[in-house]
Amino acid sequence: MRLLITGASGLLGSKVAELAVRLDYEVYSTYNQHTPEYGHPIKINLLSNGSCDRVLEKVRPEAVVHSAALTNVDLCEVNREFAWKINVEGTAEIANLCNKYRCFMVFISTDYVFDGKKGMYNEEDTPSPVNYYGHTKLVAENIVKSTLKDFCIVRTSVIYGARPAAGKVNFALWVIDNLMQGKEINVVSDQIVSPTFNTNLAEMILEVIQRRLTGIYHLAGATSISRYTFAKLLAKEFNLAEELINETTSDKINWLAKRPKNTSLDVSKAWKTLMNKPLDIGEAIKQLREEVIQSGILCKELK
Repeated sequence: MRLLITGASGLLGSKVAELAVRLDYEVYSTYNQHTPEYGHPIKINLLSNGSCDRVLEKVRPEAVVHSAALTNVDLCEVNREFAWKINVEGTAEIANLCNKYRCFMVFISTDYVFDGKKGMYNEEDTPSPVNYYGHTKLVAENIVKSTLKDFCIVRTSVIYGARPAAGKVNFALWVIDNLMQGKEINVVSDQIVSPTFNTNLAEMILEVIQRRLTGIYHLAGATSISRYTFAKLLAKEFNLAEELINETTSDKINWLAKRPKNTSLDVSKAWKTLMNKPLDIGEAIKQLREEVIQSGILCKELK
């Protein structure tokens, strides 16, 4: 299997590449700034005419995982032109090339395509984003659907993992690192999400590719939970001081973009269809702890 991954140095792309290499896939890992650790690294520019075409013409992948995106919600809000170019035009380019070279495309989307008014959204619910990031991802979804027949749109939520990626620390590591240093943190309790362990997500995505599952799938953690409660569970699992976590609400955070209140995802379809099931939060953070210890990134006292 020849697999090409965009954004292969990111939190999800790097994990998909790592696991695909273990499966003896021929993995081509594209990047812009940070050289990927796994697969054959190929520099690519989503904004450059011809850059993507040259890569796909050379590699001729059987499947493409398009995880590259501008995911900084506030940056998308203030720099809409850049967000549109990366998230919409970049996705359109990849979708057109997948059509041209007859590749199966997995497009990584987000729970932020929903307005957060009800939560536990399933694949049939109507998207209605409340910020520009969510808007760009929804437009990109529609482009993929109108361009390709052989595709899978994967919506996920609050991805976390055991290692920093592309120079960024994910929410779980931010919580753990601050608590280990004895620092107090403020975490909102009025945002309900479906935190998703990147290893679990990558396993599900690779199964989607292996089985050529098409359509829309919500691939996320199986637990609907507030960010505050998630942080408390992390502290407990890692034997850190829960009292350092201060409960707050979204209106007290100086965000530029509006955040939806409850974007938890119904993963029933994935649960019924996949061999690799969405993990509940308890099992996921246990696996996270094992990976954190193995990575050696954080303090050895965790052992």
